[in-house]
Order: sequence, then structure tokens, then C-alpha cells
Amino acid sequence: MTEMFDCTDPAQRETGIASAVSALKGGRLIVMPTDTVYGIGADAFDGSAVAALLSAKGRGRDMPVPVLVGSWHTIQGLVYTVPQTAQELIRAFWPGALSLVVRQAPSLQWDLGDANGTVMLRMPLHPVAIELLREVGPMAVSSANISGRPAAVTAAQARDQLGDLVEVYLDGGPAEQQAASTIVDLTGAHPRVLREGPVSIDAIAGVLGVEAAGLVPAAE
Repeated sequence: MTEMFDCTDPAQRETGIASAVSALKGGRLIVMPTDTVYGIGADAFDGSAVAALLSAKGRGRDMPVPVLVGSWHTIQGLVYTVPQTAQELIRAFWPGALSLVVRQAPSLQWDLGDANGTVMLRMPLHPVAIELLREVGPMAVSSANISGRPAAVTAAQARDQLGDLVEVYLDGGPAEQQAASTIVDLTGAHPRVLREGPVSIDAIAGVLGVEAAGLVPAAE
């Protein structure tokens, strides 16, 4: 049975996070608040749960699921190496609305979709999300919406779209940014901004000491 918890109430927040942890460990799906938009999440290391997440969104394996982490140190075991550019961007913008695409550690036993050896990582700036992530570890999290429909910026919007496909909804109030994160690809010879969101291209260029124009893929 689907449950909704008001995480602005301390008692409901505690119960809700415990329920979400139980659901995730049981291979089921949850919806959580983040600083950007609401996310639908699963245990990143449970392939069946990740497949259920993709199915709930109506999304194919060609769009692999990003991973959220609860601390900077968590990524050490998830990536092949942490490039200097990643270290600089993490120091500047994490926790926050910046997602980084990096090469994953070859030893990882997970299946996030057809990611071709890469993983997109982010540490969200939201206390409920951080608390949950520190309880359960890395989570596969995508925007809480049906593919092609607007991303949910409230728990109610997420439930309207996903309904009983999700076991636990954690309501943390309206998402602060109400926009998907900026994505930077660090797997090539030079950083590339794949999507501009709350963290601007100019801000990224300033941290990396490069020209903003050089961060955007050339038009085909």
C-alpha cells in the first residue's frame, strides 16, 4: 500500500525515512524530495528494482538512471578515478544542482541501463535526501515523472503520475530549484555541459578556468 509522509513534521519524517529504508531494502520504489525536482528512487545495486524504476517511468535502458550519493567520500568506490576537474566541481557545487558523468569503477555490480561504463553522480542539497542516502547508500534516482511529462516539483505531483507503482512518498514541500540539475560530462578529453540547469555554464567555466563557449558541445 502506498504511503505519504509529511517530512516537515519531525515525527512523520522519522517514520517516513524508516519506511523508505525498508521499502528500498525490499526492492521497492520510493519518491523523495531533492533540491532540484522530486526523484523516484531504488537501491542502485538491485537490478530488478532499477528495472522497475525504468518501467514506472516508461523509459528504456537507453536512458540509464543517475545515482545520488549522501557524501563526497561515497564516490571514491563508485568511479574508476576522480578527475581533477571533478574534484574542483565537487568542491564548488556539491551538495547542489550539478550532476557529473564519470567513468564508473569496473568492479561495480550494478545495472543502471545502457551506460557504457559511465555513471552520472550527484549529491543533492536537501536534508531529507541526505538523511535517506546516508542510511541506505547510493541510490538510483530519476525525476519522479512519467517519461515525456513535466518533472514533479511536489510529492503530490509525483503521486499523481506514478501512483501505486511507488510504495513510499516523502513529502518535503515544494522543490527549491524546480528545475533539473546541470549535467557536465567528464568522460572525454575536455569537460562538456550536456544540460544547463541551476548551475550556470559561466559558473562552471569560472571554477575550471576555461572559456564558457568551450564547455558546450558543438551543434551538429
